[in-house]
Amino acid sequence: MNHNTPLSPRTLHHLGEVHRQVLTAAQLRAQGFSAAETSERCRPGGRWQQVLPGVFLLHPGPPTGEELLHAVLKYAARTPQARTTPGVPSQPTAQRPYRPAYAEVMVTGLAALTLHGFSTAPALLSLERIDVLVPRLRRLRSAGCARIVRTADLPAPATVTGLPVAPVPRALADAVAGLPDAEAVRRLLTEAVRGGHCEPAAVVRELTEARLLNLPHIVDAVDSLLAEGRSVAEDRLYRMVREHGLPDPVWNVDLRLPGGPHLGGLDAYWPEQAVAVELDTRAPRQDEDAAGSEYARKREHLERLGITVVHMSPRRLRDTMEQQAAVVRTALMASADRDPAAYVVVLPR
Repeated sequence: MNHNTPLSPRTLHHLGEVHRQVLTAAQLRAQGFSAAETSERCRPGGRWQQVLPGVFLLHPGPPTGEELLHAVLKYAARTPQARTTPGVPSQPTAQRPYRPAYAEVMVTGLAALTLHGFSTAPALLSLERIDVLVPRLRRLRSAGCARIVRTADLPAPATVTGLPVAPVPRALADAVAGLPDAEAVRRLLTEAVRGGHCEPAAVVRELTEARLLNLPHIVDAVDSLLAEGRSVAEDRLYRMVREHGLPDPVWNVDLRLPGGPHLGGLDAYWPEQAVAVELDTRAPRQDEDAAGSEYARKREHLERLGITVVHMSPRRLRDTMEQQAAVVRTALMASADRDPAAYVVVLPR
C-alpha cells in the first residue's frame, strides 16, 4: 500500500459516512493498516491527516463540524481495539456492526449548546476548541481542538444527532465558566429559559456546583435569568387559566388583615372561594432553607385563615399544566364545603 491507495470500500461498507472518514488508530489497525502505513498516508500532501492524537481524518482538507465532534469524542473515549481469543478466529469485519464507543464521554460547553439548538451559541466551525466531559479520574489531556472537562458526577447525556451531549444546565455551566463577556453569558442564560430548554433552578444549581456564583458578571446574569424565569412562569399561569376554562382571578396581589400585618404576595387569588396560587420560582442558593421556611410559614398562616394555597413550580406548570389546572379547579369547587375564610384586604402588588 502507498498513501494514494484508497481504503477498500469492502472493509468499511458497514460504517456510516462520518465513521468512514474519522477513525482511531485502533480501528485502522483492526482494518489491517499498520502504524507505518497510517503515518505514510498522513505525510504532507497525503490523502489522510491526523486531527488529534490517535484520531485520523481519511480525506484531505478541513473537517466538517460533524467530523470534528466525532473526532473529539473518539479521542476522549479512546475506543479500544477489538479483543480476540487465542485459537478462535475473529469475526469478519463486515459482520461486526460498528458501534461508536462513546461511553462516559459527552460534548459539553458551547458546542453542546449549539447542538441543543441555541441561536446565541456560535457555529461549530467557529469554535477554537470543543469541550468534552469525562470522569474526573480519566487520564487524558486536552489536545488540539479537544478540551477535556472533568467531573466527579457525570450526568446522563442527551442524544442529539446521534451524539452524546451534556444536558443543557451542565453545558451552560461549562460554557459560561470560560466566558468573560457578561453580555454573552446573559444571552445564553436568558435563551435557556425563554427557549424552554430548562428551568432557572436547574441552571443555578449547576452554577453553584461549579462555584461560579462568586463571579460578579455571572451573578448579574443569574438575576436576569431568574427574572426571565418568573416572567415565563407567569405567562404559563395566565395561559392555564385561559385555556382550561378557570374563572378569572385577581392577579399579583398582596393580602393584609384589616388594620393588621402583611400576609404575603400571591400570583393569583380567587377572593370568593379564598383560593390562591403561588409560583415557587426560588433558585437553589445557600439561603434556600431560610427561604423555604419563610414560604412554609406564609402558607401555614394563610391556611389557618381559611385560604387554600396551591403551590406550583414552573416545571410542573410547564410539564403538567392540565393536572395543575385540575388541582385549582378542585380547590375552587371544594370552597363551598369549607367554613368561610377570614376577611382579608386584597391590594395590588
